[in-house]
Amino acid sequence: MKAAYYAEKHSMRMGDCHPVDPGAGQVQIQVSHCGICGTDLHIYHGHMDHRVRMPQVIGHEMSGVIHAVGGGVPGWKPGDRVTVRPLDYCGECPACKAGHSHICQNLKFIGIDVPGAMQSLWTVPARTLHRLPDNLTLEQAALIEPIAVACHDVRMGEVKPGEYCVVLGGGPIGLLVALVAKAAGAKVLISEINPFRLKLASELGIPAVNPLEVNLPELVEQETGSAGADVVFEVSGAAPAAEMMTKLPRTRGRIVMVAIHAQPPKVDLFRFFWRELRLTGARVYEAEDFDQAIALAARHAFPLDRIITRTVPMETINEAFDEMQSGGEVMKILVRCE
Repeated sequence: MKAAYYAEKHSMRMGDCHPVDPGAGQVQIQVSHCGICGTDLHIYHGHMDHRVRMPQVIGHEMSGVIHAVGGGVPGWKPGDRVTVRPLDYCGECPACKAGHSHICQNLKFIGIDVPGAMQSLWTVPARTLHRLPDNLTLEQAALIEPIAVACHDVRMGEVKPGEYCVVLGGGPIGLLVALVAKAAGAKVLISEINPFRLKLASELGIPAVNPLEVNLPELVEQETGSAGADVVFEVSGAAPAAEMMTKLPRTRGRIVMVAIHAQPPKVDLFRFFWRELRLTGARVYEAEDFDQAIALAARHAFPLDRIITRTVPMETINEAFDEMQSGGEVMKILVRCE
């Protein structure tokens, strides 16, 4: 049994998996697939060394099968196909008591603050589990977590049928936000500079433009009869997008901040005053977002296989990280963990 450890900046190390027997309220999962996400890239670049205890197994976009069950875990048994909502909350802080356990003030993100899914056997709290339907492959099911991110973003944006949405950034989360918003009945436009991502979005039925080649505010005005977008999602984490996001919404339009910016970006606060705009942060997800993500995936609301660029063995994980950070012709890489 193997595991992939973040060892130091720009280095993942293969090693033995050290299984942890499940205690009360826990389950042990035989991990099938684990996706490499933007947060994992932040870890790989050394940007989260203050949170990650090296060497540490990382990863949280996963699918698998329950291998063993600890005490006091009704409703689950070995062989059940599952994915994990990787949030371990305290239940006692003001945020938890207010019903916001997903942004618990003492939150431990599983795969960052504690060991993650890039290992053969992984023990987690049973309360983090979501059951997978039989009509999803375990490879496809590794996308449930990022789809849940998109479901939360769209829900926080209060997207309604017929509304016009702009997604700034067409990477994995941006593309999924666009697909979920479209499934909710919205008209969606993606702004992205990567040619591969532009082409893929268009092939999946989402109009996509390069903001370096078109005047994005003018285009949005043309598309909306000079009104502006109902909702703008900032998913890129790029400073120019943070400047652009206030130029696109209609009066009383909504902006959803999805991306993590390395430095505080420049934001035009005057536009918030002038158009009575609303800014909402969207951090992770709640249980209902996972439920919606699973429902969308189960009814094949969009082609999950097109979002998976390739699946690789754990032994080539450093090459996979390097490919993901290159920003070339890649959307999502999955790691086989069996």
